[in-house]
Amino acid sequence: MLYSIIIPCYKSSKTIRKVVTLTMEEMERLGRTPYEFVLVDDFSPDGGETVAELESLADEYPAVKIVELAKNSGQHNAVMAGLNHASGDALIAMDDDMQTHPSQLPVLFDEFDKGHDIVYGYYPQKKHSLFRNFGSYVNYLSVRILIGKPKDMKTSSFWIIRKFVRDYVIQYKSQYTHLQGLFLRTTRNISCVPVRHFEREVGSSNYTFKKLVGLWSNIMGYSIVPLRLATYCGYLFSILGILGAAFTVARKLLHPSMAIGWPSMMAAICFFAGVNLLFLGLIGEYLGRMFLGMSRYPQFVVRKVYAQEIHMDKKENVHSDTQNDKTAPEPDIR
Repeated sequence: MLYSIIIPCYKSSKTIRKVVTLTMEEMERLGRTPYEFVLVDDFSPDGGETVAELESLADEYPAVKIVELAKNSGQHNAVMAGLNHASGDALIAMDDDMQTHPSQLPVLFDEFDKGHDIVYGYYPQKKHSLFRNFGSYVNYLSVRILIGKPKDMKTSSFWIIRKFVRDYVIQYKSQYTHLQGLFLRTTRNISCVPVRHFEREVGSSNYTFKKLVGLWSNIMGYSIVPLRLATYCGYLFSILGILGAAFTVARKLLHPSMAIGWPSMMAAICFFAGVNLLFLGLIGEYLGRMFLGMSRYPQFVVRKVYAQEIHMDKKENVHSDTQNDKTAPEPDIR
């Protein structure tokens, strides 16, 4: 069995080498060989430091493959790029900051060997900020309500899946990727085990409020519950409107001198106009995503794939053609 370890990388020049070497040591100790690493650079804005470190790892270790993206696509799309370029029978996703620690791999493998299609490692005690933990809780509730996630299923970015799950997941080509939604579409033979969550060794989380909201909104692509909610709200407000009108007429008949209040009428108009605009925007969001999907907006764009075997073949070919030219440039491996 070949194991593929997929790591999305973003400004990780100071941590990725340690992640890779410790993971290699752990895989060797467990006898989980052969293995490969698919390291995806998500257009790190650090002047090429991350890419240089990744290519150095690929030159040093034959098992390392680099996928360099031409623009930032987000963590889930970067993982999708890694899944598309991985060859393993079992595929493992990890982070680049040492929070998903290689020492926890035996816990995931023990559960995976019981026959589950997907195994998540979850954190009983998270080392995230209060804001990030709140965002995770909102996401947890949303996924439960919108796509039917089981109540006892706890997830994270640390997981193992089987090859058939990968084969199905990579058929999804929209840019609005949400891996939990795709996994739940594929199988319900899913387990989760508690693992230790380590402190981030360098820097802070790259997830801003805008990015968290964007990731959360991707869940809509896997559910029509929001549209049904709009229908239910329409029924509710229609009934309330009929009851309110009947109540107003009855009061006017009983008290002919009663004046109808202009402020209350304007408040009602503003409220219902706001509700209408809210759900029109929701429907517009669905239509917009359908349009972008039909226009084949890319999920990710690969600028270059770099691996030692490819690099060496190209280098040998160029060397044979330029052996008398000492100033010949190094080849650009794409």
